[in-house]
Amino acid sequence: MIRKSLIQKIFDAANMQRWNDKVRPVELRELDKQAHKMIIAYFLGKFAEDEEGFDWVEIIEGGIFEFLQRLVVTDLKPQIFSRIKEDRDKYRLLNDWVYERLESLISPVGGEFCERFREYFSGVDDTLNKRILSAAHFYATKWEFDIIERANPDGYEIPEIKQNLQSIQEKYYDLRGIQQLALYSRFRNFIDLCGQLRFQLRWSHIHRVPKTSVLGHMLIVAMLSYFFSIEIGACRRRCINNFFTGLFHDLPEVLTRDIISPVKKSIEGLTELIKEYEKEQMEKEVLALIPEQWHPEIRMFTENEFSNIVILDGKVIEADPGEINEGYNREEYNPRDGSIIEATDHLAAFVEAYLALKNGIGSEELEEAKNTLKQRYRNVNIGGINFGGIYADFE
Repeated sequence: MIRKSLIQKIFDAANMQRWNDKVRPVELRELDKQAHKMIIAYFLGKFAEDEEGFDWVEIIEGGIFEFLQRLVVTDLKPQIFSRIKEDRDKYRLLNDWVYERLESLISPVGGEFCERFREYFSGVDDTLNKRILSAAHFYATKWEFDIIERANPDGYEIPEIKQNLQSIQEKYYDLRGIQQLALYSRFRNFIDLCGQLRFQLRWSHIHRVPKTSVLGHMLIVAMLSYFFSIEIGACRRRCINNFFTGLFHDLPEVLTRDIISPVKKSIEGLTELIKEYEKEQMEKEVLALIPEQWHPEIRMFTENEFSNIVILDGKVIEADPGEINEGYNREEYNPRDGSIIEATDHLAAFVEAYLALKNGIGSEELEEAKNTLKQRYRNVNIGGINFGGIYADFE
């Protein structure tokens, strides 16, 4: 069972400030950067799906491994970290040290996952999947730097950083996704639109510590959904669908903002109205920015995202988690566990409230949200995941 300690460690990224030695017009946090990076990796990956060696699971797990590594080496400046990576012996020692600090946290995910984590940083760096992740990392960093540069164009190190980023960009021009971003403004606009979710705070009317954005929340739901997928022995396609549904499930909020549940439920029919508006605006404002052949998948990730579905005889049908486990846990059924993702979404909201209260933020709304969710999932098991036990771990 995934433990409280791992979940809290993931939330540490919401406290990690980026570019904290530069003038920043807005706060830039590590959790948001990693979330933006994985959305960019999805975009780049879609252009590489038919290439030899491409693997969505390697993209997802590589992103998670790099995220966890970053949680431990956060105090190293990028220049120093790059120098260490150039020395294979020193980099191996660094990663051994990183693993020692993470082993007890990630071991509940499974021994095979832990082994893949160790192997990831000792393997070759120029595989297609690692290069896609590196390019996504670069593009998310460049996106942040453009904000920093506008705020302080003649600042210390700014010209050197800009020149270095330009030289790095040249390394990825062979990737078709990077070529497409260079050629078409609508693709760049898609990445920009997703990036705006960095600046939409969850629970925006309540002071919280740590603050989490909609974008960062989406990554937390994606990673936890992936861990739960591994725990129940989900097939590869099911793991992929669960991760990317988590990563994109709140994308429509870039058009509507984060509307809290009490407001949605206060007026009869408001939830359905919001959903209908989101669907219309997604078609008009978001799907128009990406290739048409991607539309069905993005719709699956963002519309009825909490439904359990499989593909049977070419048709999408609903099935409960138990049915998926018993009869449809295979690639050809393209399964997705919406109810597990919804419970994970609620778990992330619970932890947001729990941490704020623990950090001394007094709020009746946070207390009510925490208690309501804890009561809702007491003794609840969904698709083989003991959510009641996870909530009990926080008591």
